[in-house]
Amino acid sequence: MTDTPPAGGQPAPTPQPSVDLPAGPADAPEGPPARLWDRMRDDPQYAPEHLALEAVRRLGPEAEQWADRARAEQPGVSSDALADQAARKFVNLARLSGAVSGVAGLPGAVIDVGVLAWTQARMVLHIAAAYDVDPLHSDRATDLLVLQRVHKVAESARLALGVAAGRERADALFGLGGQRPLGRVMLQLGVRLAQMAGVRAAKRIVAKIVPGAAIVLGTWANSSATKDLAQRSRALYSPRGRALPGPRQP
Repeated sequence: MTDTPPAGGQPAPTPQPSVDLPAGPADAPEGPPARLWDRMRDDPQYAPEHLALEAVRRLGPEAEQWADRARAEQPGVSSDALADQAARKFVNLARLSGAVSGVAGLPGAVIDVGVLAWTQARMVLHIAAAYDVDPLHSDRATDLLVLQRVHKVAESARLALGVAAGRERADALFGLGGQRPLGRVMLQLGVRLAQMAGVRAAKRIVAKIVPGAAIVLGTWANSSATKDLAQRSRALYSPRGRALPGPRQP
């Protein structure tokens, strides 16, 4: 990859990013983008599927660029080493994802688990790229749902993704969302996103909803769930793993 020189032909002295700090395009958001939040709120039943689809679209390019840059900066680096770097980065981010919203009650809990699920999806795509598995391939959305234990098998995940994609198109054409009470929608959305972020996160969501309860998603709960997900991801994408649920992109 070649950087475009600034106007005037003089190179700008910019610091080089460290390969163990995955970074990507400027439009790769740290949390779910606003349009995704709207989509998930309008269709909370399929919130994990909408998140997985959007993650591959928005975060897949970031993961691919990071892996290419890391290999260029560290010739001969192993895939296992790259996967370690990605896992460390996003486990650390997961520790910080609780209480990012600064909002109390159910809305804050929903935001917190949504950011955690997004961070975890970002990590999975980086680990896939570390093992030369195309992070932009549509099968990565299926992987996300199985790895994050929203679905037990790839077949049901693909079916749910197809339904979510169809509902996304229908909503874009006809504006079908926004028909139910907001409180009920937010509760359903929070439960579905907590399921995606991990069982421990699902239990911790109650702490933020109950007035006077302790802190939201604790750093231990976030990092523990994310470490477990990193191990499952490496088992899936490593050549030593059993089999990929979807083909590698040629």
